[in-house]
Amino acid sequence: MVPKLPLLKLWLMRSLAVFIVAALAAANPLPQLSELQKARDRQDRAGLEKMLADARVAAGPLGGDAEAQYKLALTASFAAEVAVELRDKLGAKADADIGIPAAEKAVELKPNTGEYHRILGTLCGQMISSNGLAGLKYGKCALSSVNKAIELEPKSSEAYVSHGVGNYYLPSALGGGVDLAIQDFQKAIELDPKSAEPYVWLGVALRKSNRNAEAHKALEKALQLNPNRLWAKQQLEKTPAQ
Repeated sequence: MVPKLPLLKLWLMRSLAVFIVAALAAANPLPQLSELQKARDRQDRAGLEKMLADARVAAGPLGGDAEAQYKLALTASFAAEVAVELRDKLGAKADADIGIPAAEKAVELKPNTGEYHRILGTLCGQMISSNGLAGLKYGKCALSSVNKAIELEPKSSEAYVSHGVGNYYLPSALGGGVDLAIQDFQKAIELDPKSAEPYVWLGVALRKSNRNAEAHKALEKALQLNPNRLWAKQQLEKTPAQ
């Protein structure tokens, strides 16, 4: 039996829409975690911004796909991280502005996925790092989102790193502070002693607390675990051994 013309037209339109989405995704694939980490390690700002632009195109037609929105948010977070390292506060804010709505959408679509909450909290923390006054608006998001991530995935070292970064940038008057951050980074190391990232941040936080010798050792350990992390090298160079 031949479908009626209106139904056939609707079927053709839906098929075309699926084809267009697939074509866009193929032309602008969402970046992989390993690619983002490599670009972050060498502070490849241009490369990350290119990946972010591609991720926006690829995720655009996939508004109802939680993983696509997460990947966009993750890419924005890596780009913002490097912008912070390079002291480009406006760039960090712009990247976080792109990532936060995508992370919120991922959380809305799959609220029981801890990693989605973690990346939302991380982006809110990065917004604060670009402007301390933003803590009034984003402080609750930075900590409550990562608290939820820890509740859902209590053995996630990455979640504790994100929680620590949020505490590091959030003033103590708003519930954060460097002492709380140090505790978070130590917990992250306990959960995954082979991860370099908590050691980097532990070193930075310890130096801020004038514990230079401990900070120096933590940064040395970070580079032992990941020799390619340029920011860790920069932090070690500016940290006295005693």
